Amino acid sequence: MKVFKLLFTSAVLLFLISSCNNYSKVTKSKDYEYKLKMADEYYSKGKYKIAQELYEELFPVFKGTIKFEELYYKDAYCFYHMKQYADAENLFKGFLEVFPNSTKAEEVDYMRAYCFYKQSPKLELEQVNTIRAMGMMQTFINTHPGSERNKDASDIIDKCRAKLEQKEHRAAELYYNMGQFRAAAIAYTTLINNYPESMQGEEYMLKAVKSYYRFAKLSITDKQVERFEKVIDEYQYFVDRYPESKLLKEAESFSNQSKNNIKAIKYEQTQTSAKR
Repeated sequence: MKVFKLLFTSAVLLFLISSCNNYSKVTKSKDYEYKLKMADEYYSKGKYKIAQELYEELFPVFKGTIKFEELYYKDAYCFYHMKQYADAENLFKGFLEVFPNSTKAEEVDYMRAYCFYKQSPKLELEQVNTIRAMGMMQTFINTHPGSERNKDASDIIDKCRAKLEQKEHRAAELYYNMGQFRAAAIAYTTLINNYPESMQGEEYMLKAVKSYYRFAKLSITDKQVERFEKVIDEYQYFVDRYPESKLLKEAESFSNQSKNNIKAIKYEQTQTSAKR
């Protein structure tokens, strides 16, 4: 077993030394056609870092020649495969500027937008690239109405919208759990307006009603009637928007409690005025 391990280690070392020697030979070569051939070979084997270094060195050599387009194209993909998406996006953009009529233009246009999607961060962070990806994918669809990639572009837009919705939902929930009920009510209402097609729309509506009710309950007496009336209005909006919702019964209870609270407050006000 020890002999086998020794032989295996020796073989690996010899392979690495050979690889390094080959790469050194390529980089030192002044035969640019040979160097391009080797860059393409490294690319085909998935050795993108080595291929990219060679392509970058060959940029000024082949610029303006018939081979430059393919070189530029593969260089951009090297960065993409290395998950350096910002650099890849920049190169895809450059490719479109240099070769606007290329047969690869549609693919590259899509990949540029896709790079923004790949840079979409965790939910907790700012979603600038998520929003940018949506815009870029929509632009792609508009620019290439017959493209086979449009379904994928639409799916990505949907995924991005779902992610943004989830982020806004988390914010609304956080406000509610912290007892900031007015902010929560506004956040839930905004969710409904921003994502009218959401499968969770009824839940958002119920949470908006509950939040306004909690806010009214915690308000000073002089503000309570106005704020309980807001609960009733929100409930009516819920009825109008989702007349068949299974959550209406629960929402109605907050409306009824609001009506009872308004009656109690007005009765108390009447009794106080009478005593005067």
